[in-house]
Amino acid sequence: MLHSIQQHRERYAGVLIAVIGLGAIAESATYGLGTMAAIGPGAFPLAMGVILLACGLGIGLSEAPAADAHDHDRVDLSRPEWRGWACIIGGMLAFLLLARTAGLFPATFACVFLSAMGDRTSTVRGASLLATLIAAFGCALFYYGLHIQLPPFAWGQS
Repeated sequence: MLHSIQQHRERYAGVLIAVIGLGAIAESATYGLGTMAAIGPGAFPLAMGVILLACGLGIGLSEAPAADAHDHDRVDLSRPEWRGWACIIGGMLAFLLLARTAGLFPATFACVFLSAMGDRTSTVRGASLLATLIAAFGCALFYYGLHIQLPPFAWGQS
């Protein structure tokens, strides 16, 4: 069973991505698409669903390379990677807790930093640099570019 999963993992990943894309397409149908002049809330989930579906089908239907090409890529599936799971979930929880109280920049920084620390090869310096760059880019894009209502810093605001 484990050998079968390792041998066809690209196909399983492609099918999973395609199913997630179908779910996004189905969910977007519950929202209005709007028009080209005034795009509605369902347009983005629909576009992302179509992209995910196409990527999933491309991955799932592609010819898998020979089994010996993946020998260097073997993963031990018998032991869960608890550190990675804890750091990624902790990063998402930190974003949820900090977004309204501290602002977009600190919440994004905490999310990316904690999630990056889930990788055993990551250093504190590397994770800090990555988190700073992504938080700055996220603030520039979402607050200044797209004008979302979450301020970059919310210290002292009620």
